[in-house]
Amino acid sequence: QVQLVQSGGGSVQAGGSLRLSCAASGGTLSTYFIAWVRQAPEKEREQVARISINGDTTDYASSVNGRFIVSRDNAKNTVYLQMNSLNPADPAVYYCASSNVYSYRDYLFRVWGPGTQVTVSS
Repeated sequence: QVQLVQSGGGSVQAGGSLRLSCAASGGTLSTYFIAWVRQAPEKEREQVARISINGDTTDYASSVNGRFIVSRDNAKNTVYLQMNSLNPADPAVYYCASSNVYSYRDYLFRVWGPGTQVTVSS
């Protein structure tokens, strides 16, 4: 079964940018829909972005729309989340997850990455 390996993240000042990467290990990402989901302490889990298999369809949560960009390079077996204009509402652990369906419902995403912490300082 494919495993998801995440990289990127870290700490940035408010207004700054970070890019997260999600790569496949032991398989391919190119046949899966991918979502980015974040979990902050004492907040509900939020799917911030998702992307279709060929990358031609994307959707974003209203909280990040216009600031975050999800993309994929199937030749590199990698999905990216470019996060711009980061603000104090964005700190969380960010997960990538794969699914056989394109959905906002997180329970349909069966394989999850380990998560990466994003911190924003003011």
